[in-house]
Amino acid sequence: MSAKHFSMSEAINFGWEVTKSNFLFLIGVLVIAGLIGALPQLGGDRNQASALSCVLGIVSIVLNTIISMGLTKITLEYVDRQSPSFGDLFAPAPLFLNYFIAELICGFMVAVGLVLFIIPGIIVAIVFGFYSFLIVDRGAGPIEALSRSAEITKGARTNLFLFGLLILGINFLGLLALVIGLFVTVPVSMIAWAFVFRQLEAQTAAAGA
Repeated sequence: MSAKHFSMSEAINFGWEVTKSNFLFLIGVLVIAGLIGALPQLGGDRNQASALSCVLGIVSIVLNTIISMGLTKITLEYVDRQSPSFGDLFAPAPLFLNYFIAELICGFMVAVGLVLFIIPGIIVAIVFGFYSFLIVDRGAGPIEALSRSAEITKGARTNLFLFGLLILGINFLGLLALVIGLFVTVPVSMIAWAFVFRQLEAQTAAAGA
């Protein structure tokens, strides 16, 4: 497959424009996501029974996974020029099992790769990094999503690595800005990633047509 191209500056600018135009909504989404994800921890204490602790841990994993899926859906809707709502945080919930299995597989491969001199782990993260979009947007199964992600990232992996470094740098600046800056840099980064996914997905479909 020939090389694929995307503009890093265009992706960041798109993320910034969307964030600027929908700032209050995105702040609300991030706050709600944070509060829901933290509920199991807020409801427990250090002296709770191990069985209850285990249940709260499972609840935390389920809630955080669903919220992660919801955030993915919202970013894609912005890229597709749609108007998301707070309810979209929970809209992809029926795809939980697919997402969770893919997350486990990808996480395991990345962890093994990191142990093997770090670089293989970074490569795995880049190759399979779009699985979340494919599950939430296309309803793909876990293996299908990972396989499709590898196909979409082919020909663009070096640029994706560089883009990832750019995103890290932007969020580091947000962290330096008294942490409050993350309320800007995090949604910009998420929307920019969704923008890149759509561009590479379209190029992959065109090449296979």
